[in-house]
Amino acid sequence: MNQTQHNAIVNFIWSIADDVLRDVYTRGKYRDIILPFTVLRRLDAILEPTKDKVLEMHQKLNEMKIDNQSPQLRKTSGYVFYNTSNYTFKRLLNEPGNIRQNLETYLDGFSSNVQDIISKFKLRNQLETLEEGNITFPLIEKFCSSTINVSPNPVTDKDGIVVMEGLTNLGMGYVFEELIRKFNEENNEEAGEHFTPREIIKLMTHLIFEPLKGKIKDGTYLIYDPACGSGGMLTEAEHFAKNLNPKATFHLYGQEVNPETYAICKADMLIKDEDPEKIAFGSTLSKDGFPNLQFDFMISNPPYGKTWKVDKDAILDKKEIIDPRFTVGVPRINDGQLLFVMNIVSKLKKNSPLGSRAATIHNGSALFTGDAGQGETEIRKYLLENDLLEAIIALPNDLFYNTGIPTYIFILNNKKDENRKGKLQLISVTTEQFYSKMRKPLGKKRVEFTAAHIRTITDLFLNFENNENSIILDNEDFGYSQITVHRPQRDENGNIIRDSKKKPKSDTALKDKENIPLKEDIDAFFEKEVLPFAEDAWYNPKETKIGYEINFAKYFYKHKAPRALEQISADIFKIEEETEHLLKEIVEA
Repeated sequence: MNQTQHNAIVNFIWSIADDVLRDVYTRGKYRDIILPFTVLRRLDAILEPTKDKVLEMHQKLNEMKIDNQSPQLRKTSGYVFYNTSNYTFKRLLNEPGNIRQNLETYLDGFSSNVQDIISKFKLRNQLETLEEGNITFPLIEKFCSSTINVSPNPVTDKDGIVVMEGLTNLGMGYVFEELIRKFNEENNEEAGEHFTPREIIKLMTHLIFEPLKGKIKDGTYLIYDPACGSGGMLTEAEHFAKNLNPKATFHLYGQEVNPETYAICKADMLIKDEDPEKIAFGSTLSKDGFPNLQFDFMISNPPYGKTWKVDKDAILDKKEIIDPRFTVGVPRINDGQLLFVMNIVSKLKKNSPLGSRAATIHNGSALFTGDAGQGETEIRKYLLENDLLEAIIALPNDLFYNTGIPTYIFILNNKKDENRKGKLQLISVTTEQFYSKMRKPLGKKRVEFTAAHIRTITDLFLNFENNENSIILDNEDFGYSQITVHRPQRDENGNIIRDSKKKPKSDTALKDKENIPLKEDIDAFFEKEVLPFAEDAWYNPKETKIGYEINFAKYFYKHKAPRALEQISADIFKIEEETEHLLKEIVEA
Protein backbone atom coordinates (compact mmCIF):
# COMPACT_ATOMS: atom_id res chain seq x y z
CA MET A 1 0.00 0.00 0.00
CA ASN A 2 1.42 3.36 -0.99
CA GLN A 3 1.30 6.39 1.28
CA THR A 4 -1.20 8.19 -0.95
CA GLN A 5 -3.68 5.31 -0.74
CA HIS A 6 -3.15 5.06 3.02
CA ASN A 7 -3.74 8.77 3.59
CA ALA A 8 -6.82 8.78 1.36
CA ILE A 9 -8.47 5.94 3.27
CA VAL A 10 -7.60 7.34 6.72
CA ASN A 11 -8.81 10.83 5.78
CA PHE A 12 -12.02 9.47 4.28
CA ILE A 13 -12.87 7.38 7.33
CA TRP A 14 -11.94 10.27 9.62
CA SER A 15 -14.28 12.52 7.63
CA ILE A 16 -17.19 10.12 8.26
CA ALA A 17 -16.90 10.86 11.95
CA ASP A 18 -17.06 14.60 11.41
CA ASP A 19 -19.78 14.46 8.73
CA VAL A 20 -22.16 11.96 10.34
CA LEU A 21 -21.49 11.65 14.07
CA ARG A 22 -20.83 15.27 15.02
CA ASP A 23 -24.25 16.18 16.43
CA VAL A 24 -25.00 12.81 18.01
CA TYR A 25 -21.71 11.76 19.62
CA THR A 26 -19.02 13.68 21.43
CA ARG A 27 -15.62 13.52 19.74
CA GLY A 28 -14.40 11.22 22.47
CA LYS A 29 -17.01 8.62 21.44
CA TYR A 30 -16.38 8.66 17.68
CA ARG A 31 -14.11 5.64 17.88
CA ASP A 32 -16.94 3.52 19.39
CA ILE A 33 -18.67 3.71 16.01
CA ILE A 34 -15.94 4.26 13.44
CA LEU A 35 -13.63 1.40 14.40
CA PRO A 36 -16.26 -1.40 14.49
CA PHE A 37 -17.96 -0.16 11.32
CA THR A 38 -14.60 -0.05 9.53
CA VAL A 39 -13.99 -3.66 10.56
CA LEU A 40 -17.50 -4.69 9.49
CA ARG A 41 -17.22 -2.93 6.14
CA ARG A 42 -13.95 -4.73 5.41
CA LEU A 43 -15.49 -8.11 6.29
CA ASP A 44 -18.59 -7.17 4.27
CA ALA A 45 -16.58 -6.19 1.19
CA ILE A 46 -14.66 -9.46 1.34
CA LEU A 47 -17.87 -11.53 1.49
CA GLU A 48 -19.71 -9.60 -1.25
CA PRO A 49 -18.52 -11.70 -4.24
CA THR A 50 -19.75 -14.99 -2.72
CA LYS A 51 -22.80 -13.61 -0.91
CA ASP A 52 -25.46 -15.13 -3.16
CA LYS A 53 -23.74 -18.52 -3.22
CA VAL A 54 -23.62 -18.54 0.58
CA LEU A 55 -27.36 -17.75 0.74
CA GLU A 56 -28.14 -20.56 -1.73
CA MET A 57 -26.03 -23.02 0.26
CA HIS A 58 -27.60 -21.89 3.53
CA GLN A 59 -31.09 -22.47 2.16
CA LYS A 60 -30.11 -25.85 0.78
CA LEU A 61 -28.62 -26.94 4.11
CA ASN A 62 -31.75 -25.76 5.93
CA GLU A 63 -33.91 -27.82 3.60
CA MET A 64 -31.68 -30.81 4.33
CA LYS A 65 -32.09 -30.03 8.07
CA ILE A 66 -28.32 -29.92 8.64
CA ASP A 67 -27.49 -28.14 11.88
CA ASN A 68 -23.71 -27.91 11.63
CA GLN A 69 -23.47 -25.73 8.55
CA SER A 70 -20.18 -23.98 9.32
CA PRO A 71 -17.80 -26.22 7.32
CA GLN A 72 -19.84 -25.97 4.14
CA LEU A 73 -20.60 -22.24 4.50
CA ARG A 74 -16.93 -21.48 5.12
CA LYS A 75 -16.01 -23.41 2.03
CA THR A 76 -18.61 -21.51 0.01
CA SER A 77 -17.58 -18.07 1.27
CA GLY A 78 -13.91 -18.83 0.74
CA TYR A 79 -13.06 -17.67 4.27
CA VAL A 80 -13.31 -18.97 7.83
CA PHE A 81 -16.29 -16.65 8.40
CA TYR A 82 -19.58 -15.93 6.64
CA ASN A 83 -22.93 -14.13 6.91
CA THR A 84 -26.26 -15.88 6.36
CA SER A 85 -28.53 -12.82 6.45
CA ASN A 86 -30.04 -11.48 3.23
CA TYR A 87 -28.12 -8.24 3.65
CA THR A 88 -24.84 -6.63 2.79
CA PHE A 89 -23.91 -3.04 3.62
CA LYS A 90 -25.16 -1.97 0.19
CA ARG A 91 -28.40 -3.95 0.42
CA LEU A 92 -29.18 -2.35 3.77
CA LEU A 93 -29.55 0.94 1.89
CA ASN A 94 -32.44 -0.47 -0.15
CA GLU A 95 -34.85 -0.20 2.82
CA PRO A 96 -34.16 3.09 4.62
CA GLY A 97 -37.29 2.79 6.77
CA ASN A 98 -36.26 -0.57 8.23
CA ILE A 99 -32.52 -0.02 8.42
CA ARG A 100 -32.27 -0.44 12.21
CA GLN A 101 -34.04 -3.80 12.22
CA ASN A 102 -32.25 -4.99 9.09
CA LEU A 103 -28.88 -3.98 10.53
CA GLU A 104 -29.57 -6.11 13.59
CA THR A 105 -30.54 -9.01 11.33
CA TYR A 106 -27.34 -8.46 9.36
CA LEU A 107 -25.22 -8.53 12.53
CA ASP A 108 -27.00 -11.67 13.75
CA GLY A 109 -26.19 -13.39 10.44
CA PHE A 110 -22.45 -13.48 10.99
CA SER A 111 -20.69 -16.66 12.03
CA SER A 112 -19.79 -17.14 15.69
CA ASN A 113 -16.18 -16.02 15.28
CA VAL A 114 -17.38 -12.62 14.05
CA GLN A 115 -20.01 -12.47 16.80
CA ASP A 116 -17.14 -12.39 19.28
CA ILE A 117 -15.69 -9.36 17.49
CA ILE A 118 -19.05 -7.56 17.49
CA SER A 119 -19.46 -8.36 21.18
CA LYS A 120 -16.03 -7.00 22.14
CA PHE A 121 -16.82 -3.74 20.31
CA LYS A 122 -20.16 -3.59 22.20
CA LEU A 123 -21.64 -2.49 18.90
CA ARG A 124 -25.22 -3.55 19.57
CA ASN A 125 -25.29 -1.10 22.49
CA GLN A 126 -24.90 1.72 19.96
CA LEU A 127 -27.78 0.85 17.63
CA GLU A 128 -30.45 2.74 19.57
CA THR A 129 -28.34 5.91 19.71
CA LEU A 130 -27.71 5.67 15.95
CA GLU A 131 -31.45 5.29 15.33
CA GLU A 132 -32.43 8.12 17.65
CA GLY A 133 -29.94 10.38 15.91
CA ASN A 134 -31.28 9.27 12.52
CA ILE A 135 -27.75 8.58 11.33
CA THR A 136 -27.75 4.82 10.68
CA PHE A 137 -28.49 5.25 6.97
CA PRO A 138 -25.97 8.05 6.25
CA LEU A 139 -23.31 6.19 8.24
CA ILE A 140 -23.66 3.00 6.20
CA GLU A 141 -24.02 5.01 2.98
CA LYS A 142 -20.68 6.72 3.66
CA PHE A 143 -18.94 3.39 4.25
CA CYS A 144 -20.31 2.11 0.92
CA SER A 145 -18.67 4.96 -1.03
CA SER A 146 -17.10 3.91 -4.32
CA THR A 147 -14.21 6.32 -3.76
CA ILE A 148 -12.42 4.01 -1.30
CA ASN A 149 -11.69 0.30 -1.24
CA VAL A 150 -11.18 -1.40 2.13
CA SER A 151 -11.29 -4.89 0.63
CA PRO A 152 -8.03 -6.76 0.00
CA ASN A 153 -9.30 -7.41 -3.53
CA PRO A 154 -8.80 -4.79 -6.25
CA VAL A 155 -11.73 -2.97 -7.89
CA THR A 156 -11.88 -3.46 -11.66
CA ASP A 157 -13.91 -1.88 -14.43
CA LYS A 158 -16.05 -3.77 -16.93
CA ASP A 159 -12.97 -4.59 -18.99
CA GLY A 160 -11.16 -6.07 -16.01
CA ILE A 161 -8.76 -3.16 -15.64
CA VAL A 162 -7.83 -2.36 -12.04
CA VAL A 163 -9.15 1.06 -11.08
CA MET A 164 -8.49 0.80 -7.36
CA GLU A 165 -5.89 -1.37 -5.62
CA GLY A 166 -6.88 -3.70 -2.81
CA LEU A 167 -5.96 -2.93 0.79
CA THR A 168 -3.64 -5.62 2.14
CA ASN A 169 -3.77 -6.83 5.73
CA LEU A 170 -0.51 -5.00 6.30
CA GLY A 171 -2.06 -1.82 4.87
CA MET A 172 -5.26 -2.25 6.88
CA GLY A 173 -3.12 -2.49 10.00
CA TYR A 174 -1.55 0.86 9.19
CA VAL A 175 -5.01 2.37 8.70
CA PHE A 176 -6.35 1.09 12.02
CA GLU A 177 -3.28 2.22 13.90
CA GLU A 178 -3.44 5.70 12.42
CA LEU A 179 -7.15 5.95 13.27
CA ILE A 180 -6.52 4.80 16.85
CA ARG A 181 -3.69 7.29 17.20
CA LYS A 182 -5.86 10.15 15.96
CA PHE A 183 -8.79 9.18 18.20
CA ASN A 184 -6.50 8.93 21.21
CA GLU A 185 -5.03 12.34 20.51
CA GLU A 186 -8.53 13.78 20.32
CA ASN A 187 -9.20 12.30 23.77
CA ASN A 188 -5.86 13.43 25.19
CA GLU A 189 -5.05 9.78 25.81
CA GLU A 190 -1.79 7.98 25.24
CA ALA A 191 -1.41 8.14 21.49
CA GLY A 192 0.43 4.85 21.11
CA GLU A 193 -0.86 2.77 23.98
CA HIS A 194 -1.97 -0.09 21.78
CA PHE A 195 0.61 -0.17 19.00
CA THR A 196 4.23 0.45 18.12
CA PRO A 197 5.54 2.57 15.20
CA ARG A 198 6.04 0.27 12.25
CA GLU A 199 9.69 1.14 11.65
CA ILE A 200 10.51 -0.12 15.17
CA ILE A 201 8.63 -3.35 14.47
CA LYS A 202 10.57 -3.72 11.20
CA LEU A 203 13.84 -3.31 13.09
CA MET A 204 12.72 -5.97 15.56
CA THR A 205 11.83 -8.40 12.77
CA HIS A 206 15.27 -7.90 11.22
CA LEU A 207 16.90 -8.64 14.56
CA ILE A 208 14.81 -11.78 15.08
CA PHE A 209 14.92 -13.33 11.63
CA GLU A 210 18.09 -12.20 9.83
CA PRO A 211 20.45 -14.35 11.93
CA LEU A 212 18.50 -17.36 10.62
CA LYS A 213 18.77 -16.58 6.90
CA GLY A 214 19.03 -19.88 5.06
CA LYS A 215 18.17 -21.82 8.23
CA ILE A 216 14.37 -21.48 8.12
CA LYS A 217 13.41 -24.62 6.23
CA ASP A 218 10.13 -25.65 4.66
CA GLY A 219 7.81 -26.48 7.51
CA THR A 220 5.62 -24.89 10.16
CA TYR A 221 6.72 -22.16 12.59
CA LEU A 222 4.79 -20.41 15.36
CA ILE A 223 5.00 -16.65 16.02
CA TYR A 224 3.65 -15.21 19.27
CA ASP A 225 2.96 -11.80 20.80
CA PRO A 226 1.75 -11.83 24.43
CA ALA A 227 0.54 -8.21 24.22
CA CYS A 228 -0.55 -8.15 20.59
CA GLY A 229 -2.74 -5.03 20.45
CA SER A 230 -4.24 -4.72 16.98
CA GLY A 231 -1.83 -7.34 15.61
CA GLY A 232 0.72 -5.11 13.88
CA MET A 233 3.76 -6.94 15.22
CA LEU A 234 2.40 -10.33 14.22
CA THR A 235 1.57 -9.14 10.72
CA GLU A 236 4.99 -7.55 10.19
CA ALA A 237 6.77 -10.61 11.56
CA GLU A 238 4.89 -12.94 9.25
CA HIS A 239 5.52 -10.64 6.28
CA PHE A 240 9.27 -10.58 6.92
CA ALA A 241 9.51 -14.31 7.64
CA LYS A 242 7.73 -15.24 4.41
CA ASN A 243 10.25 -13.20 2.46
CA LEU A 244 13.01 -15.38 3.92
CA ASN A 245 11.24 -18.59 2.91
CA PRO A 246 7.94 -18.33 1.01
CA LYS A 247 7.50 -22.11 1.26
CA ALA A 248 7.47 -22.13 5.07
CA THR A 249 4.18 -21.85 6.95
CA PHE A 250 3.85 -19.39 9.82
CA HIS A 251 0.98 -19.50 12.32
CA LEU A 252 0.27 -16.39 14.36
CA TYR A 253 -0.66 -16.44 18.05
CA GLY A 254 -1.41 -13.51 20.30
CA GLN A 255 -3.16 -12.37 23.44
CA GLU A 256 -4.69 -8.97 24.16
CA VAL A 257 -6.44 -7.56 27.21
CA ASN A 258 -8.09 -4.52 25.55
CA PRO A 259 -11.41 -5.62 23.96
CA GLU A 260 -11.35 -3.07 21.14
CA THR A 261 -7.87 -3.84 19.87
CA TYR A 262 -8.46 -7.55 20.43
CA ALA A 263 -11.47 -7.30 18.10
CA ILE A 264 -9.41 -5.56 15.42
CA CYS A 265 -6.66 -8.16 15.70
CA LYS A 266 -9.07 -11.07 15.54
CA ALA A 267 -10.76 -9.62 12.45
CA ASP A 268 -7.35 -9.37 10.80
CA MET A 269 -6.67 -13.03 11.55
CA LEU A 270 -10.03 -14.07 10.09
CA ILE A 271 -9.22 -12.35 6.83
CA LYS A 272 -5.81 -14.05 6.72
CA ASP A 273 -7.61 -17.40 7.06
CA GLU A 274 -5.88 -17.93 10.40
CA ASP A 275 -7.63 -19.81 13.18
CA PRO A 276 -9.27 -17.01 15.24
CA GLU A 277 -8.81 -19.12 18.36
CA LYS A 278 -5.10 -18.36 18.10
CA ILE A 279 -5.86 -14.87 19.38
CA ALA A 280 -6.76 -15.08 23.06
CA PHE A 281 -8.63 -12.43 25.02
CA GLY A 282 -7.65 -11.43 28.53
CA SER A 283 -4.56 -10.69 30.59
CA THR A 284 -1.54 -12.77 29.66
CA LEU A 285 -0.20 -12.43 33.21
CA SER A 286 -3.23 -13.80 35.06
CA LYS A 287 -4.63 -16.15 32.41
CA ASP A 288 -2.16 -17.54 29.91
CA GLY A 289 -4.05 -18.15 26.67
CA PHE A 290 -1.56 -20.80 25.49
CA PRO A 291 -0.20 -22.58 28.57
CA ASN A 292 0.90 -25.70 26.70
CA LEU A 293 2.53 -24.11 23.66
CA GLN A 294 6.08 -23.05 22.85
CA PHE A 295 6.94 -20.75 19.97
CA ASP A 296 9.72 -20.36 17.42
CA PHE A 297 9.59 -16.57 17.32
CA MET A 298 8.20 -14.03 19.76
CA ILE A 299 7.87 -10.28 19.40
CA SER A 300 6.23 -7.83 21.79
CA ASN A 301 5.98 -4.35 23.24
CA PRO A 302 4.45 -5.13 26.65
CA PRO A 303 3.22 -2.33 28.92
CA TYR A 304 5.90 -0.87 31.15
CA GLY A 305 5.48 1.30 34.19
CA LYS A 306 2.02 -0.26 34.54
CA THR A 307 0.69 -2.00 37.62
CA TRP A 308 -0.03 -5.74 37.67
CA LYS A 309 -2.19 -5.43 40.77
CA VAL A 310 -5.25 -6.82 38.95
CA ASP A 311 -3.23 -9.96 38.15
CA LYS A 312 -1.75 -10.37 41.61
CA ASP A 313 -4.18 -12.98 42.96
CA ALA A 314 -3.49 -15.29 40.01
CA ILE A 315 0.28 -15.00 40.52
CA LEU A 316 0.68 -14.83 44.29
CA ASP A 317 -1.02 -16.58 47.18
CA LYS A 318 -0.08 -14.23 49.97
CA LYS A 319 3.68 -14.07 49.31
CA GLU A 320 4.06 -17.46 47.63
CA ILE A 321 4.39 -17.50 43.83
CA ILE A 322 1.84 -19.95 42.44
CA ASP A 323 2.24 -19.42 38.68
CA PRO A 324 5.14 -21.60 37.45
CA ARG A 325 6.10 -19.01 34.84
CA PHE A 326 7.18 -16.58 37.53
CA THR A 327 8.84 -18.75 40.19
CA VAL A 328 12.17 -16.98 39.63
CA GLY A 329 10.73 -13.85 41.23
CA VAL A 330 8.24 -11.05 40.69
CA PRO A 331 8.93 -7.32 40.26
CA ARG A 332 7.36 -4.56 42.30
CA ILE A 333 3.60 -4.27 41.89
CA ASN A 334 3.68 -1.00 39.92
CA ASP A 335 5.62 -2.37 36.93
CA GLY A 336 4.93 -5.78 35.39
CA GLN A 337 7.10 -5.62 32.26
CA LEU A 338 9.59 -8.25 33.44
CA LEU A 339 6.70 -10.66 34.04
CA PHE A 340 6.10 -10.55 30.28
CA VAL A 341 9.76 -11.43 29.76
CA MET A 342 9.44 -14.48 31.99
CA ASN A 343 6.23 -15.46 30.17
CA ILE A 344 8.27 -15.42 26.95
CA VAL A 345 11.05 -17.43 28.62
CA SER A 346 8.48 -20.08 29.59
CA LYS A 347 7.61 -20.48 25.91
CA LEU A 348 11.11 -20.91 24.46
CA LYS A 349 11.45 -24.12 22.44
CA LYS A 350 14.07 -26.34 24.04
CA ASN A 351 14.03 -29.30 21.66
CA SER A 352 14.12 -27.39 18.38
CA PRO A 353 17.42 -27.22 16.42
CA LEU A 354 17.00 -23.44 16.05
CA GLY A 355 15.58 -22.89 19.52
CA SER A 356 13.52 -19.72 19.90
CA ARG A 357 14.28 -16.08 19.22
CA ALA A 358 12.41 -13.14 20.77
CA ALA A 359 12.48 -9.34 20.65
CA THR A 360 10.71 -7.29 23.29
CA ILE A 361 10.71 -3.59 24.21
CA HIS A 362 11.30 -2.19 27.71
CA ASN A 363 12.15 1.00 29.51
CA GLY A 364 15.23 1.51 31.67
CA SER A 365 13.79 0.11 34.87
CA ALA A 366 14.02 -3.40 33.42
CA LEU A 367 17.80 -2.93 33.33
CA PHE A 368 18.61 -1.76 36.81
CA THR A 369 15.74 -1.51 39.31
CA GLY A 370 15.67 -3.80 42.31
CA ASP A 371 18.32 -4.60 44.88
CA ALA A 372 20.18 -7.92 45.06
CA GLY A 373 17.71 -10.64 46.00
CA GLN A 374 14.65 -8.67 44.86
CA GLY A 375 12.39 -9.76 42.01
CA GLU A 376 13.73 -7.60 39.19
CA THR A 377 17.33 -8.54 39.96
CA GLU A 378 16.46 -12.21 40.28
CA ILE A 379 14.88 -12.14 36.82
CA ARG A 380 17.97 -10.49 35.28
CA LYS A 381 20.11 -13.02 37.14
CA TYR A 382 18.10 -15.88 35.63
CA LEU A 383 18.34 -14.46 32.10
CA LEU A 384 22.10 -13.95 32.26
CA GLU A 385 23.09 -17.05 34.21
CA ASN A 386 21.04 -19.16 31.77
CA ASP A 387 22.59 -17.29 28.83
CA LEU A 388 19.23 -16.24 27.34
CA LEU A 389 19.99 -12.58 26.61
CA GLU A 390 21.75 -12.12 23.28
CA ALA A 391 21.70 -8.34 22.89
CA ILE A 392 20.14 -5.14 24.22
CA ILE A 393 19.75 -2.14 21.94
CA ALA A 394 19.37 1.34 23.44
CA LEU A 395 16.96 3.34 21.25
CA PRO A 396 16.77 7.11 20.74
CA ASN A 397 14.39 9.15 22.87
CA ASP A 398 11.16 10.45 21.27
CA LEU A 399 10.79 7.38 19.04
CA PHE A 400 7.38 6.30 20.36
CA TYR A 401 3.98 7.99 20.16
CA ASN A 402 3.30 7.89 23.88
CA THR A 403 6.65 8.35 25.60
CA GLY A 404 9.88 10.24 25.19
CA ILE A 405 11.82 8.24 27.79
CA PRO A 406 14.76 5.91 27.05
CA THR A 407 13.66 2.53 25.67
CA TYR A 408 15.48 -0.69 24.85
CA ILE A 409 15.02 -3.77 22.67
CA PHE A 410 15.87 -7.06 24.40
CA ILE A 411 16.90 -9.91 22.09
CA LEU A 412 16.45 -13.35 23.65
CA ASN A 413 17.85 -16.56 22.19
CA ASN A 414 18.15 -19.97 23.84
CA LYS A 415 20.34 -21.48 21.09
CA LYS A 416 23.13 -18.95 20.68
CA ASP A 417 25.89 -19.30 18.10
CA GLU A 418 29.13 -20.56 19.59
CA ASN A 419 30.85 -17.14 19.49
CA ARG A 420 27.96 -15.53 21.37
CA LYS A 421 27.71 -18.04 24.18
CA GLY A 422 28.25 -16.50 27.58
CA LYS A 423 28.23 -13.02 26.04
CA LEU A 424 25.84 -10.05 25.96
CA GLN A 425 26.09 -7.45 23.21
CA LEU A 426 25.14 -3.89 24.13
CA ILE A 427 24.30 -1.60 21.21
CA SER A 428 23.62 2.12 21.49
CA VAL A 429 21.85 3.87 18.60
CA THR A 430 20.91 7.01 20.49
CA THR A 431 22.93 9.50 18.42
CA GLU A 432 21.66 11.38 15.37
CA GLN A 433 23.53 9.21 12.86
CA PHE A 434 21.00 6.45 13.57
CA TYR A 435 17.71 8.36 13.11
CA SER A 436 16.00 11.24 11.33
CA LYS A 437 14.05 14.07 12.89
CA MET A 438 10.43 14.25 11.76
CA ARG A 439 9.12 17.38 10.10
CA LYS A 440 5.96 17.16 12.18
CA PRO A 441 5.74 15.32 15.53
CA LEU A 442 3.08 12.63 16.02
CA GLY A 443 2.16 12.68 19.69
CA LYS A 444 5.51 12.47 21.47
CA LYS A 445 7.17 10.88 18.46
CA ARG A 446 9.71 13.31 17.02
CA VAL A 447 12.26 10.98 15.42
CA GLU A 448 12.06 7.96 13.13
CA PHE A 449 14.12 5.20 11.53
CA THR A 450 14.48 4.99 7.76
CA ALA A 451 15.18 1.74 5.94
CA ALA A 452 18.85 2.76 5.83
CA HIS A 453 18.93 3.25 9.59
CA ILE A 454 17.35 -0.17 10.14
CA ARG A 455 20.00 -1.72 7.89
CA THR A 456 22.82 -0.01 9.79
CA ILE A 457 21.51 -1.04 13.21
CA THR A 458 20.90 -4.62 12.07
CA ASP A 459 24.45 -4.83 10.72
CA LEU A 460 25.82 -3.59 14.06
CA PHE A 461 24.05 -6.54 15.66
CA LEU A 462 25.02 -9.12 13.05
CA ASN A 463 28.68 -8.11 12.85
CA PHE A 464 29.09 -8.74 16.59
CA GLU A 465 32.12 -6.49 16.98
CA ASN A 466 33.41 -4.08 19.59
CA ASN A 467 33.25 -0.47 18.47
CA GLU A 468 31.96 2.87 19.73
CA ASN A 469 28.34 1.74 19.29
CA SER A 470 28.65 -1.96 20.11
CA ILE A 471 30.23 -3.46 23.22
CA ILE A 472 30.50 -7.20 23.89
CA LEU A 473 30.83 -8.33 27.48
CA ASP A 474 30.74 -11.55 29.48
CA ASN A 475 27.44 -12.22 31.19
CA GLU A 476 29.36 -12.27 34.46
CA ASP A 477 30.43 -8.63 33.93
CA PHE A 478 26.91 -7.51 34.84
CA GLY A 479 26.81 -9.39 38.14
CA TYR A 480 27.88 -8.32 41.59
CA SER A 481 28.17 -9.76 45.08
CA GLN A 482 26.36 -7.65 47.65
CA ILE A 483 27.80 -7.88 51.14
CA THR A 484 26.61 -6.29 54.37
CA VAL A 485 29.35 -4.39 56.17
CA HIS A 486 28.96 -4.55 59.95
CA ARG A 487 30.42 -2.23 62.59
CA PRO A 488 30.42 -3.05 66.33
CA GLN A 489 28.18 -1.46 68.94
CA ARG A 490 29.97 0.49 71.77
CA ASP A 491 28.81 1.30 75.24
CA GLU A 492 28.94 4.73 76.88
CA ASN A 493 32.60 4.12 77.78
CA GLY A 494 33.61 3.34 74.24
CA ASN A 495 33.88 -0.41 74.81
CA ILE A 496 32.68 -2.90 72.18
CA ILE A 497 29.50 -4.73 73.18
CA ARG A 498 29.74 -8.47 72.65
CA ASP A 499 27.23 -11.33 72.57
CA SER A 500 27.32 -14.54 74.62
CA LYS A 501 29.91 -16.02 72.23
CA LYS A 502 32.19 -13.01 72.78
CA LYS A 503 31.53 -11.81 69.22
CA PRO A 504 30.95 -8.08 68.63
CA LYS A 505 27.28 -7.09 68.27
CA SER A 506 26.46 -5.33 65.01
CA ASP A 507 25.33 -1.72 65.23
CA THR A 508 22.28 -1.52 62.96
CA ALA A 509 22.74 2.24 62.57
CA LEU A 510 26.21 1.68 61.09
CA LYS A 511 25.32 -1.18 58.74
CA ASP A 512 26.22 -0.57 55.10
CA LYS A 513 26.15 -2.48 51.84
CA GLU A 514 28.86 -2.90 49.20
CA ASN A 515 28.37 -4.18 45.66
CA ILE A 516 31.48 -6.00 44.43
CA PRO A 517 31.87 -7.08 40.77
CA LEU A 518 31.55 -10.86 40.45
CA LYS A 519 34.97 -11.12 38.88
CA GLU A 520 36.60 -9.53 41.93
CA ASP A 521 37.64 -11.42 45.07
CA ILE A 522 35.43 -10.30 47.97
CA ASP A 523 38.14 -10.61 50.63
CA ALA A 524 40.63 -8.65 48.55
CA PHE A 525 38.04 -5.95 47.92
CA PHE A 526 37.13 -5.80 51.61
CA GLU A 527 40.76 -5.45 52.64
CA LYS A 528 41.46 -2.74 50.08
CA GLU A 529 38.23 -0.72 50.04
CA VAL A 530 36.69 -1.15 53.52
CA LEU A 531 39.22 -1.91 56.24
CA PRO A 532 41.45 1.15 55.62
CA PHE A 533 38.44 3.30 56.51
CA ALA A 534 36.86 1.08 59.20
CA GLU A 535 39.38 -1.26 60.75
CA ASP A 536 36.83 -2.87 63.06
CA ALA A 537 34.40 -3.75 60.21
CA TRP A 538 33.47 -7.30 59.16
CA TYR A 539 31.09 -9.12 56.85
CA ASN A 540 29.31 -12.47 57.03
CA PRO A 541 29.78 -14.54 53.81
CA LYS A 542 26.44 -16.27 54.47
CA GLU A 543 24.67 -12.93 54.02
CA THR A 544 26.14 -12.41 50.52
CA LYS A 545 23.57 -11.94 47.74
CA ILE A 546 24.17 -12.02 43.99
CA GLY A 547 22.61 -9.30 41.87
CA TYR A 548 22.70 -8.19 38.23
CA GLU A 549 22.21 -4.81 36.60
CA ILE A 550 22.86 -3.51 33.10
CA ASN A 551 24.11 0.07 33.15
CA PHE A 552 24.38 1.48 29.62
CA ALA A 553 25.76 4.81 30.84
CA LYS A 554 28.72 3.00 32.38
CA TYR A 555 29.81 1.73 28.98
CA PHE A 556 28.66 4.40 26.54
CA TYR A 557 29.04 7.63 28.50
CA LYS A 558 31.06 10.22 26.59
CA HIS A 559 32.46 13.19 28.46
CA LYS A 560 31.65 16.58 26.97
CA ALA A 561 34.18 19.25 27.77
CA PRO A 562 32.62 22.42 29.23
CA ARG A 563 32.54 25.52 27.07
CA ALA A 564 35.39 27.99 27.33
CA LEU A 565 35.03 30.66 30.02
CA GLU A 566 35.19 33.34 27.33
CA GLN A 567 32.07 31.91 25.63
CA ILE A 568 30.16 31.65 28.90
CA SER A 569 31.12 35.21 29.88
CA ALA A 570 30.07 36.54 26.49
CA ASP A 571 26.64 34.90 26.84
CA ILE A 572 26.18 36.34 30.34
CA PHE A 573 27.09 39.84 29.19
CA LYS A 574 24.71 39.51 26.26
CA ILE A 575 21.84 38.50 28.58
CA GLU A 576 22.64 41.42 30.92
CA GLU A 577 22.65 43.84 28.00
CA GLU A 578 19.28 42.55 26.76
CA THR A 579 17.84 42.78 30.30
CA GLU A 580 19.01 46.35 30.78
CA HIS A 581 17.52 47.31 27.43
CA LEU A 582 14.21 45.70 28.39
CA LEU A 583 14.13 47.46 31.79
CA LYS A 584 14.82 50.79 30.11
CA GLU A 585 11.84 50.24 27.79
CA ILE A 586 9.58 49.40 30.73
CA VAL A 587 10.67 52.48 32.73
CA GLU A 588 10.26 54.88 29.77
CA ALA A 589 6.90 53.43 28.76
